[in-house]
Amino acid sequence: MGFFDFLDLTHEVAIDLGTANTLIVYRGKVVVDEPSIVAIDRTTNKVIAVGKRAMQMHGKTHENIRTIRPLKDGVIADFEAAESMIREMIKMLYTKKRWMTPSYKMVICIPSGITEVEKKAVFNSAEAAGAKERYLIHEPMAAALGIGIDVSEPVGNMIIDIGGGTTEIAVIALMGIVCDQSIRVAGDEFTADITDYVRREHNILIGERTAENIKINVGAALTDLESPPDDYNVNGRDLMTGIPKQVTVNYAEVAQCLDKSIAKIEEAVMKALEITPPELAADIYKTGIYLTGGGALLRGLDKRIAAKTKLTVQVADDPLRAVVRGTGIALKFVDKYPFLMRR
Repeated sequence: MGFFDFLDLTHEVAIDLGTANTLIVYRGKVVVDEPSIVAIDRTTNKVIAVGKRAMQMHGKTHENIRTIRPLKDGVIADFEAAESMIREMIKMLYTKKRWMTPSYKMVICIPSGITEVEKKAVFNSAEAAGAKERYLIHEPMAAALGIGIDVSEPVGNMIIDIGGGTTEIAVIALMGIVCDQSIRVAGDEFTADITDYVRREHNILIGERTAENIKINVGAALTDLESPPDDYNVNGRDLMTGIPKQVTVNYAEVAQCLDKSIAKIEEAVMKALEITPPELAADIYKTGIYLTGGGALLRGLDKRIAAKTKLTVQVADDPLRAVVRGTGIALKFVDKYPFLMRR
């Protein structure tokens, strides 16, 4: 190792800046996988915690501490909080304190339906966090790279990436997105649906974290599953008495309450298929549809989309990390991929 290798002043990082979770690839490995949330002291305006520690505080803070989710619907809603979160998460890459602050070459993935103003906010946040070279990649393209699709081939592939804030549907061929649909119905919407359902049907008020746990433990897209999960006990506040109470929720109830949101995703998939050129549609008939993102883990979702489209639907291996893996691949070959946006 030479002297300049030791200095290592330019570090390459790939970031999946998600509404629900932020993942960072450094030196070919996923080093950071944390919830996208920041806890800030109101009196000093300093960051107290980010990621898992901040999530533990969410919904349990007193008036001097507030928790912020900097991203909403896949885009930056709070610029300062986003910058602080990226900075703090980049510090997690290192086990030892560095005596020189490195500059960064960053590739960050973004929703395909993002506006120019929203793109600028991502570029600015990356620059404020220390990035000298900044690239953006659309989530469906990153997901395609992450699951091993050769995006340079003249073959159509359809990707459905269901994240926390957005669902991205895209048909990819020849290193480009031929047609796409981006809707702001995804994991957060599912969580809100569950919160509303428990309040309406069980007369219990639950928090966002509890609703998220229900989604993970008994979340489903179909009311009839081959291997159903066990019923799940939910603790919340009784709206009539104000006293803490426990109720039991099953997967069929959750599937019923998520029905409308999933129907919106199905509608967007059908729209994307309708505007797909016929030659690429023929390819998709052979290759099928690929599901990525946290929403792909919803039990029975692949079967429901397959029944709607009459196409084969495959859930990617480790769908939660497909996008960040693809972003890491794009980082290695920034000169090879013309679809990367640079500033």
